[in-house]
Amino acid sequence: MKRYFVYLSTLAITLLMGCDSFKDISDATEVESIDVNVDLEIAVENVAELKGLTVKFDNYDEDLHYVENVTGSSVKVDGIIPGIYSITVSGTAIDTENSEYYINGNSVNEALFKNGSTLNIKVKGLKVSPLIFKEIYYCGSRPQKGGVYFRDQFYEIYNNSAETQYLDGVYFANLTPGRATTKLPVWPEADGDNYAYGERVWKFPGSGTEYPLQPGESCVISQFAANHQLDIYNPQSPIDGSSSEFEFNMNNPNFPDQRAYDMLHVFYQGKAEMGSMPQYLTSVFGGAFVIFRVPEGENWDPVNDENMKTTDLSKPNNAVYYAKIPIKYVLDAVEAVDNESMMNAKRVPGVLDAGITWVGATYCGLGVARKLSTDDQGNPIVREETGTYLYQDTNNSTDDFERGVVPMLRRNGAKMPLWNHTLQ
Repeated sequence: MKRYFVYLSTLAITLLMGCDSFKDISDATEVESIDVNVDLEIAVENVAELKGLTVKFDNYDEDLHYVENVTGSSVKVDGIIPGIYSITVSGTAIDTENSEYYINGNSVNEALFKNGSTLNIKVKGLKVSPLIFKEIYYCGSRPQKGGVYFRDQFYEIYNNSAETQYLDGVYFANLTPGRATTKLPVWPEADGDNYAYGERVWKFPGSGTEYPLQPGESCVISQFAANHQLDIYNPQSPIDGSSSEFEFNMNNPNFPDQRAYDMLHVFYQGKAEMGSMPQYLTSVFGGAFVIFRVPEGENWDPVNDENMKTTDLSKPNNAVYYAKIPIKYVLDAVEAVDNESMMNAKRVPGVLDAGITWVGATYCGLGVARKLSTDDQGNPIVREETGTYLYQDTNNSTDDFERGVVPMLRRNGAKMPLWNHTLQ
């Protein structure tokens, strides 16, 4: 017994010494960090001031993240562990006319292993939009008896400003590829980075002032504006969409036109016609979406104007056309993907959305919802003049959205416009 006790004591001392030795070895072989210089090319005219500009390094595989504030057009970021990073730049620019722009840029899959490396990132600006995507539900739900259900998809648009906004004539589009992929289309070189490419395009009806959206009000566009919880549809769905203001009516007799106002169909595969498939389904894995407005005095007609549509040049003799949507028209954009590892599959220009959002599963009845803006104490910001919530809009969906939430129409007390059909 004494020998056994002595043996255990000796073993314990050896293990303790071993721990120190292993620590010494670990310290000795620790990977040295590097410094990286970032030079920014800020493509916003007449910038008078930069506010809240940051550069963020993300290595999702190793869960390494670094953030540095930027006060000018360049910054040195210290202490980065070598690896493969996606870099995003975001902030606010004020021009000489006091217009506010969110500025964004990104570079993905940068191999950073050399100390003193320099990255050159082009940063574009987008004028702050009063209309934003507030909530998106795309992944569908699963009936109790088996199978899948996707008719309950919806998109909620919110007036984030302090002024009345009119939905009349605003466009909605889902971009191509419909599902995120690293095998991206090849677009005409002459297009540069001036366009997003629409797979299908819709438009809000109205002659100009028929559909006002007051500050703090939102409108819901449903794939099918019914109560999906009815027995004839899917009682397991989280959504009663019968109060939706609009729907994407595809004239399917099995899913008849509801009381919601119909969105106007504009473009699909180069034509104004809807096509032969009697449904408008965006990817349950996550699509990319934009809302945009054509400036007064400009004409945009992707059906009849050959300059406003294109094919994917990676597919010779391809007859499928996509609508060219000028970046300058876009009010808001959100890119949803399969999961957080898909940053290298972005199909939305960084100036529109420098990040991504995701649910991470299909037919799980979950969605994504935009975060409320908060003050330094974490309290929601409420506009004094309107008493309405301000939502976070940095043009970076990674930061701006909560993920995997149970979808809810008009979350946080968003108001219903007075012209909603349920109020008539």
